[in-house]
Amino acid sequence: MAAWGTTGTAWNAEHSGVSTLDPREYALFAQAARPRAITAGQRLFRRGESGNAMYVVASGTVELDWGEGLSGRRLGERAYFGELGLLVGEHTRGADACVLQDGILLELRHDDFHILAARDPHLLAQFLRRAILRAMLSEHALIASLRRRNQELQDALDALRSTSRRLDQTEALTRTDELTGLANRRGLLLYLQNLREQRMRVGHALLLLDCDRFKAINDTYGHLVGDRVLQGVANLLRAVAGKDDIACRLGGDEFCLLLQGQGREDVRRIAGYVADSARMLARMHRHPPQMTTVSIGACLVEPHETPDWEQCYARVDRALYRAKRRGGGHVEWMD
Repeated sequence: MAAWGTTGTAWNAEHSGVSTLDPREYALFAQAARPRAITAGQRLFRRGESGNAMYVVASGTVELDWGEGLSGRRLGERAYFGELGLLVGEHTRGADACVLQDGILLELRHDDFHILAARDPHLLAQFLRRAILRAMLSEHALIASLRRRNQELQDALDALRSTSRRLDQTEALTRTDELTGLANRRGLLLYLQNLREQRMRVGHALLLLDCDRFKAINDTYGHLVGDRVLQGVANLLRAVAGKDDIACRLGGDEFCLLLQGQGREDVRRIAGYVADSARMLARMHRHPPQMTTVSIGACLVEPHETPDWEQCYARVDRALYRAKRRGGGHVEWMD
């Protein structure tokens, strides 16, 4: 029996961090153990299975795998594993055990504990102290590993949140006009697409606005003043837009306001307010101008109609053209 401890692989357990039996302990355990031949590729047990045996490697190599990203261990001569089987009997295995190299195991069960205690209680106590210390160190190492994994997961989640925020910000920028902060044409089309998908059953009104004589402002005062005028129009639209409405700069000096759930009189009042406010502000700030009068075309979209941008735009653009022909600062309807 003792020869099993001196033959087989030259794998050095002492330098692997694996607990092994000293020669006296090995000789004691060999007296009570049952030898068991093992072959490469054989699975001794799986993680989660029930077991009641401890094993000592007499020869060959066994690998323990705890899974879930934890480091495995390779066990060689005099290395032991599954010691809870000897100490407490039936228990749940915490790792997979697979044979890497042919050899022999010494198998000890819970009943063998009494044999070992009767033969050399002092030597068994020495083993128990070391086994308990090993279990404590393993538990501490596991806790530290879990903490590291939790921190890694937290770092990964933080990185994902940060990336998600950046993507949201980037997406918001693609839907927003940089100068005025209103939605741009793409933002408006996405809004209309969302309305179609939700199959909204409320009416809408579309106001199309054009800044009167805007080119003359740019030519006379420069583009910085022209930009301030555009921002003034945007602020006016933002002030009258409700939480379910959307104000948009379509490009250049053209804006639109899509109102949701408003009747004709309410829309007429809002359009008139915008036109009158722009006219008043244009008079108050002339040199250099901070506002210009606006021409407005308006149309209603009935609840049963699908808000189709091309159709709505074509209708309201004709009304806007009539308002421009009247000299600007007017509201025209296209039913």
